[in-house]
Amino acid sequence: RSFAIRELRAERAADGKVYLTGRAAPYNVLTRLWGSVWERVMPGAFSRALKEKQDVRHLVNHDPTQVLGRTKAGTTELSEDSKGLNFRTLINAEDPMAVSLVSKVERGDIDECSFGFIAVRQTWISEPDPENTKDQREIRELQDVDLMDVSTVTYPQYTGTSATVERSLFPDGVPAEVRAHLPSVILPDGVRMTG
Repeated sequence: RSFAIRELRAERAADGKVYLTGRAAPYNVLTRLWGSVWERVMPGAFSRALKEKQDVRHLVNHDPTQVLGRTKAGTTELSEDSKGLNFRTLINAEDPMAVSLVSKVERGDIDECSFGFIAVRQTWISEPDPENTKDQREIRELQDVDLMDVSTVTYPQYTGTSATVERSLFPDGVPAEVRAHLPSVILPDGVRMTG
């Protein structure tokens, strides 16, 4: 998922090393996936993944060919606080793509982050839609996830409470647990989905 989190920054240490730091996922932010389906990451959703020291890559735009760092290599460090999942990645000074990205972050051209995950435990809540009280909205609360990557992204798939649905939101198809909570809708590419 991608969030418009304006906390991405480049840090230059006294020894000359450069780090990208930021928040890959905020807690308790209600975000519309599409239509009446919403999602929020609950505090502690990453605790098990961090405790297990899952092998997580820091990518650019979720592209596995653009690796900035990796927890297994010790070049990316992950932590969580009361606000969400944080990262700190040591930039390879010999990687032109990484160095170029740092300058784009410093200029403010790129300032958003994201994370890739597999839901392990989730809760679905159905409640009246405050925008239209005669309708219901479905909220997926992510309680526990396996963490695949954190990413520095150019375009978030959705920001705040608005969204553009793209095929890449679920690149391998909409998971059954999400599909079950969808009303019958027609996606932008003409595909009909029925909950």
